[in-house]
Amino acid sequence: MCSDSPPTADALSPSDRSEPRLHADSLADSVLILLGMAVVQRGVGFVRAVLFCRWLEPQQLGQWDMAFSFLLIAAPLSVLALPGAFGRYVEHFRQRGQLRTFLRRTMLVCAGTAGLASVVVFLGRRWFAALIFGTPDDTYTVGLLAASLAAVVGFNFSIELFTSLRNIRLVSVMHLLNSLMFAGLGVVLVLGWQPSASSVVTAYGMACLLSVIFASWWMRHLWRNTAPVDEPIGHQTFWAKLVPFAGWVLAVSVLVNLFEVVDRYMIIHYSTRPAEEALALVGNYHTSRIVPMLLVSLTAMLGAMITPHLAHDWEAGMNDRVGERLRLFLKLFGFALCVGQLAVLAAAPLLFNVAMKGKFDHGLAVLPWTLTYCTWFAMALIVQNYLWCAEKARLSSVAMVAGLLLNVVLNRALLPPLGLLGAVLATSMANLVALGIICLFVRRLGFPFDRGVRVVLLLPPAACLGPWMMAAVLVVVGLEAAFSDHLLSPEEKREIRQVLNDYLMRFAAFRNRWYGTASAPPLTSP
Repeated sequence: MCSDSPPTADALSPSDRSEPRLHADSLADSVLILLGMAVVQRGVGFVRAVLFCRWLEPQQLGQWDMAFSFLLIAAPLSVLALPGAFGRYVEHFRQRGQLRTFLRRTMLVCAGTAGLASVVVFLGRRWFAALIFGTPDDTYTVGLLAASLAAVVGFNFSIELFTSLRNIRLVSVMHLLNSLMFAGLGVVLVLGWQPSASSVVTAYGMACLLSVIFASWWMRHLWRNTAPVDEPIGHQTFWAKLVPFAGWVLAVSVLVNLFEVVDRYMIIHYSTRPAEEALALVGNYHTSRIVPMLLVSLTAMLGAMITPHLAHDWEAGMNDRVGERLRLFLKLFGFALCVGQLAVLAAAPLLFNVAMKGKFDHGLAVLPWTLTYCTWFAMALIVQNYLWCAEKARLSSVAMVAGLLLNVVLNRALLPPLGLLGAVLATSMANLVALGIICLFVRRLGFPFDRGVRVVLLLPPAACLGPWMMAAVLVVVGLEAAFSDHLLSPEEKREIRQVLNDYLMRFAAFRNRWYGTASAPPLTSP
């Protein structure tokens, strides 16, 4: 990091004037860093979620689930999804020496709209309580949500900004600190104050606020290390570039989040049960989603992380390279998600019967289908990166609208006779349809589909066959990928070996430096 006194604009070359001196990680490094930190973070999140399931009654757990769902929708909506466009356009403005202008304008707009949204939620507490919890009485928790909303927006803004600058180390640290603080504050408030959703909402809002304070120190360094004099750009030109894309990101973000939470809102408002019983049913649903949603959140982090790398290649005119990299990523990570499904199925009896005290039998019953649709949803998040790069974000909204409408229709039909299982089956079908539509769009835009991609997309329902049958399916697919070229092309295998060789050589150099041992030989083709 450079000194606190920023250099003058005259002392910098044009490229230096636009380059923030925060370390940018390579794509392979970014994946490994994020995965390594995510293992710890998700471990913390998993323990926290299990403890909340042990200590909270199903009704309170369902109330927390609905509160978090509201924040998931309200946070991007309150800032018009401007941070969602960072991954695509920070590099664009940075390369043109306009990063400081970009930061100043987007910060002011997001701060103003987030503050206004918090005031609106606070003043309309009874209406929002009826919408979120099915009863207008719980205005206290809604007041806590209003206060937490601004902190959540600030945290999301920081994450999107540093991700777009490809500083994955910092992003990973911020996610980990936020998870640790949420867990610590949540345990203290649930045990020391009251075992309720209000305690969990308060802990989450405080964790996001503390994370924003931590991020502000790095934001200060970013500001100081960015050229004090930008290349001039008028407001009309600036917002004309940013707003159309951000508008479609907003539409997609709202639709994706509605798509993700609509089944629980259907349970609250259309299950024909009293509010407390409906919230208890949502609490059971929450337990079946704990681990699957960890997989989804990890995928969302990885998807946001690879966007700037793909956008960098796209801006350089290497469109074919973008398709090839994204296709290989989808195959490898999609298969890894299915392995994660298998691990969850194997551990489910211990998780539900021991860790959660056997309180959530309905959640255990729908777990295979929850795993299936969460994996499809995660794959859709990966594939739609191609739409982002092609500046066709609006096409994702078509897929989300179709899936959302189908979800509502199927929930109205299946929820009354089948209960929670009906809601989960409806959501599974909606996710499959949305994923299929996105795949159709990206294929028409030039994304290179092949047999391997199709096999990976069809693997998730194997979870409904049970752990042993799913294990057999994954073994067959893995052997086919390793010993034939039907699922992984020779070029993809060479790229995998090249990346592995690179990290083997790094490890060998590190070992040689510390222990004086010989370098490991590189991998060779079979």
